[in-house]
Order: sequence, then structure tokens, then C-alpha cells
Amino acid sequence: MKQVTRSQPVFTQDDQSVTLFSPTSMPLSYGYLYNEVMLLQLNCQGYARAQFMQPEPAKYSFAPMMEAKTFIQPEQNYFDHHPGRFFYVKDKHNQQLYSVPFAPCKIAPGEYKFSQRSDKVLWEISSHGLDFELSVELSDKLVAEYWQLTVINSDSVQRELSLYPYFSIGYQSWMNREACFDSALDAIIASSITPYQKLEEYYQNKALKDTSFLLSESTPDSWCCLRNAFEGEQGLHQPQALLSEQLPKKNAFYEDPVAAMQFDLALQPKQSRTFRFVFGAAKDRAEVLGVKKQGFAAKKGTGFTTRFNVTDDSTLGSMINTWVPNQVNYHIKLHRLSTDPQTRNLLQDAIGSCFMEPSLAKEALILALSQQQSSGEMPDGVILNANAELKYINQVPHADANIWLPILLQAYLDETNDVDLLMQQVPFADTDKFEPVYRHIELALYFILGKRDQRGLCYIEQGDWCDPLNMAGHKGLGVSSWLTMALSFSIKCWIDIVSYYGQAIAELKDRIGELEQQQAALNDAINQYCWHQDWYSRGITDEGRPFGTADDREGRIYLNPQSWALLCGAATLAKKFSLLNEVERQLNTPFGTMMLAPSYTKVQEDIGRLTQKYPGTAENGSVYNHAAIFYAYALYQVGEHNQAYQVLVKLMPNEQDILQRGQLPNFIPNYYRGAYYQLPSHAGRSSHLMNTGTVAWFYRCVIEELYGLKGRAGKLQVNPKLPDCINRLAGQREFMGANFEFVIEKASIEKLTVWLDGQKLAGNIVSDFKAGKTYQLQVKLPSL
Repeated sequence: MKQVTRSQPVFTQDDQSVTLFSPTSMPLSYGYLYNEVMLLQLNCQGYARAQFMQPEPAKYSFAPMMEAKTFIQPEQNYFDHHPGRFFYVKDKHNQQLYSVPFAPCKIAPGEYKFSQRSDKVLWEISSHGLDFELSVELSDKLVAEYWQLTVINSDSVQRELSLYPYFSIGYQSWMNREACFDSALDAIIASSITPYQKLEEYYQNKALKDTSFLLSESTPDSWCCLRNAFEGEQGLHQPQALLSEQLPKKNAFYEDPVAAMQFDLALQPKQSRTFRFVFGAAKDRAEVLGVKKQGFAAKKGTGFTTRFNVTDDSTLGSMINTWVPNQVNYHIKLHRLSTDPQTRNLLQDAIGSCFMEPSLAKEALILALSQQQSSGEMPDGVILNANAELKYINQVPHADANIWLPILLQAYLDETNDVDLLMQQVPFADTDKFEPVYRHIELALYFILGKRDQRGLCYIEQGDWCDPLNMAGHKGLGVSSWLTMALSFSIKCWIDIVSYYGQAIAELKDRIGELEQQQAALNDAINQYCWHQDWYSRGITDEGRPFGTADDREGRIYLNPQSWALLCGAATLAKKFSLLNEVERQLNTPFGTMMLAPSYTKVQEDIGRLTQKYPGTAENGSVYNHAAIFYAYALYQVGEHNQAYQVLVKLMPNEQDILQRGQLPNFIPNYYRGAYYQLPSHAGRSSHLMNTGTVAWFYRCVIEELYGLKGRAGKLQVNPKLPDCINRLAGQREFMGANFEFVIEKASIEKLTVWLDGQKLAGNIVSDFKAGKTYQLQVKLPSL
């Protein structure tokens, strides 16, 4: 394989694709595709993870052992029998065997490209005198992968080859499983029955897609459905069946199945041949037949549309135009592969949809409110369908669900000016009574205001936004400084909503003064009980011990309280500069801002599960990007534009640190390894997990803060917040149905100046525009 040199970068990127040039430089990197019902993650070496909703998450490609059902794990490695999509190639002349895209044979190709696009993942490989073009796409609504492989003879002589597509099926069920070749369909069909014990589960399972299938457009010369017969004693790197002229035509009867086929081909110089396959899940053979009749080309929908694009040379360009909106759309459409998303996740993910499909944000808000108790209490998770139930973390009482309602509502109203939403009647979960949205929001705020101790600080229960702070308040006494700040900020957002959108509702106006007093009291309590020397603590345990202070050897400082003290206005100017200095000194790293430091190295039973996580991973001191983006948003609110921009930039790999992070810049992960001063050799490693509330806030930061094009009461406020390193930004912003083509530049002027279609505005508010029209927006900022 060619060595990666300066003339051969590790990766390249543009708005259409991200391309990796080595299968071994970042072996955990992957691309991903999704549609309305499934997610497919394709590792650069050919390993794969696929899950689909029916309605709970399910698989059709397993390892050859019984898998425990769990969420996708961070930093998950691949092993020899990890599910994959492999294509073995055997030269009939010399019996030489290798595989594309790389695994399982793992013989280095001459040239290699692995590319992620928003609609497909593809490889371009040159090896042993042959060129391979391999790609996969998803159809709009089917649980099916559409694969295409073109083999090109780039040699000067005729090549005689055997090609063996190998698609993992694995251990489907201990109850019932088999796999057979269907000659009428040119398909391997592996049927099974999902295990169950309770009688009622039989009826629930009748509609499940328990059949895995591999359809071939061409009739194979041979096939094998039995993994042991294919692999033998040689292992996947050199399967025993490939030593023979033909694959053994063996079916699997209550044995581990595999979908392996053989195609013999002779290629003259420059000649090529293309093969197409469909791999996926179905209910039965009839459904497989229906897939075959639809053909071997993916019937894709319209994909996602964006209402904001940039044309400048910003470092964030491709993330803004493609990868962040793609990830935002994934969160909106698949709800993180859950039928009971955590309430905080559902509401925050919907913030991102405000800038893409605002109607989906409204739907999410109404759905969440419809599951609110008449007391005002929000559930820990939101049920998406009638058969779903709260599972896992949603069975643990957390204290923060209510505070996200006004935060989402403000983002939605700023983007749409949909003031009628405040009056929309919504039911409760425990009564037949309907109340308008604004009343639901008030009840939510007053409910959490009533869950405070004598100091005025909010009880943490078994966690707030940070799930694994599960032992700080489980006795009913521990409090959260962050949650108190978040409540203060949430009330601040609600006051803002009433001021701009609720003026016609008399009873709302009458309560503004009371809410302002409540917020002031919260901020007073925060400063009286949560400020310790130079920064804010994380909370006070059941035993009355403040934690996240200079007295702690580990977990001395947490990021979230510093960020949200800025957001809610509790931090005075002096406190602001003090906490900013401490965040820079103790939490900032080349890979981003750590969530806490130093990381815990042993359990602390008055704090909880967080302290048992490995140092520098997840909430125990990683660069937890969701917390980092809160910090960036807070920095923008207090005028620290340079620091905010640096936080944004560090959310993604760059040319200098991509090998350490080990991830392509095609998504923002939930964390990078932290513990920078404790385990520097591992700092920066990506978790490779795509599920994160980061992206919605990132999109908001970019559009409303960095580019400064923020909606408010049906008008566009123009207030870009450019860092010192950027002098010009340009792009297109759709707002309220109008299209604004903008150019933002620094100039030798004294104050911000805005022109609309060549006419200088009196201020920075654009109000005279009409839906359906395009406007030229020119913005000039003081260069100093």
C-alpha cells in the first residue's frame, strides 16, 4: 500500500464527500446511511452495523454468537467475526486470495479510497491488477441495503477470477433458524423466529421481520448458506471452501447461516463486469419476492433539505452544509433508534429541526406536552407509539425534563413566529382535560420551582442532564447547581417568549413580574451556595457536601455550571472572568473542553455511577461535546466570540489531529477522550457514537450566533459574531419563506451596518420582506 505522505493526505473533504485513503490509518472510522426505518454504519474495512425499527430496534446481521441487546457501545472495536459485507476474490491462475474492501483477508491494496456521501458509501480500490468500485445505498422505506460492485481488469492480460460476496447473518435465534438457497429468486433466505417465553409475545411477534436475505441480480455459479462449511478450520482470512473449485451448496438447518455466493468470470484487458445485490430484512419469502420485483437500484426519497448554506472558505463549511444537517436529520427522523427517547433528547434534537423542518419541532413539542401530568411534571421519556414503554434510563427518576420546554419553544417561535401555537389546546396524560400550550409551559416551570430545598436549590434526584450523577441526591436531599441555573435560564427564555409572542395573553403578562422575581431568587441562591472561590460547584450531595470545588482532589471543576451561570445571568462580570480563566486553565485541551477535571479514578458513593466510568470517557472527564456546545453557546451570549469559535472548531477532527481522534469529520461524536493531563496518550480518541444533543445546538450556534442571522417575532436580526481569524462569510439563509443571499465582511467602519438590496437600513433588523422572494443582504462589521 502507498504510504501516507504530505502529497497523499490522510483524508480530503468537500461539501459532497469525505474520503479516507488508507484502511488501516483509522480502522474504526466509518460512514453511515439511514432512511425512515433503519441505520447502516459501514466501517472503512468492510465491517457493518445495521439496525431497523419494527417498532423496537432489531438486526438482520449478527455475530455468530448470541448477542446481548444493548445500545451501541462507545469506542467499539471490530473482531474477525464481526458482522460485515465482504467480497473475496480468487485468481484462478495462481489461487491468490484477497478481499475487498479490506477485511477479512486484510491484504493491503495498491490504492484505496473510502468515501462517505450523504446518500451513499463507496470504495475505490486497486489491487492485483484489478480495479474495484464498490458502493452501497439505501432505499426510501425498505429495510434493505443496495450494493453494487464493478470489477475492472486493469491488467494487460486476461484474468480468470472467482468472486465470492460474503454477507454475515450469524446467530439469529436459539428457537428456530435456517438458511437455504432459493433458485427461483437467486437469493439466500435465512428465516428465524424471535425467541419468546410469554404467550402474549407470540401475537406481538407475528409481524416481525425475522427473515434475512441476500438477493443477487445475476445467477450465482455456486453458493453456501452454512457458515461452518464455508469457513472450515481456516478462519475467515482464508476460508476452507474457497480452496475448492466451487462453494459447497449446503443449507443451514438450525446452524449458523451465512449468505455466500460464487461468480466465475473471465475479463479481457479493460473489460469490466458489474454485480448488484440487495441485503436486508423481510417478514417472509413473499416480501423478499416483492423486494426483487422492485429491482436492484435503490429507490431513494428526496433526502433532507437545508435552509442554510455557506459559500465562504470557513473551516466549518462542509460540516455546516452537509454533515451537521445530515446528523440533525438522522436524530429527527429516527429518534436515536428508540421508541421512548429521553424527553431532554427529544426536545433538544428538535431544536435542530427548527432550522430544517420547523413543523417537526412543533410535532415533537406537542407530543411531549401531551404526555405531561396535570401537575406539570414531564416524563423522563416520551412514548412514540401505543405499544412502546419506558425502558432503561427512562425508568430512573431524573429532574431536568421540564426545563427544556421553553428552550425549544423559544427556538421554534424565533424561527417561525407561530404565535398561534401558544393557544393550541393539548391534553394531559392523566386527565381528559385540555389546556393551551402556554399553560402547559407554566405548569412545567412551577412544578420544578416547587422541587427545591430550603436554600432555593433544585433537587437532583437520581440525576439531572447528567444521567450518571445517580447517587448525589437519591436520598432526596442532594441538590444540583446546574439544574438551578438551567431552571433560571428556562424561566428567562419563557419571559422572553411572553415579551415577544404572548402580549395578547393577559394572564401571561400579569405573571411576568412574579417570574422575574423567581429568576432573581434562583440566581441569588446560586451565588450564595454554589460559588466556591473561583468557580461554581456542581452541587451538594445528600450528606451536605459541596462537590466540584477546589477541595476535591478529583472532579474539582465541572464545565456545565460555568456555562449555565453565564446563560442564566447569575455570574457577575468578576465571576465571569474568574470562571472563564479556570475553564481555560483546567478544562481546555487541544481536542476540546473537558466536562470535568481531574477525572475520577475510583468510585465516590455520594456522587454515583459517573465516578465508575473510565477516566476520560463519557461523563467522567471526556471532551463531552454536548457540554462543550453549551459552553460555546454561553460564550456567544456574553461576547466571547473568539473562544466560542475555538470551541466549535474543536468539535471535529482536522488535518493535524485526525489520526489521534481516529474519526472522519462526517459527524460530531458524543465525546472525545479527555483526562488530558492524566492519560495524554489516549486523549482525543473519538467515541464513534453519533447519538448526541451536540448537533442541534451546534447548528443553532452557527446560524444564530456565528453568522448572526437570528429570527425574532417575524423579523431577522442581523448580528454576526465573527472571531478575529475570520474576515468574511457568505451564504444563503431561508427565513419565514424568504431567501436571503448574504455577504458578511469586516471593514474600516465604526459600527455594524446592513444593506438590503442595496438600501442601507437604519439598524440591524430586517423586517420589510416577503415570502417567496430572494434578497441580497450585505453586512459590514468593524474590523477592530
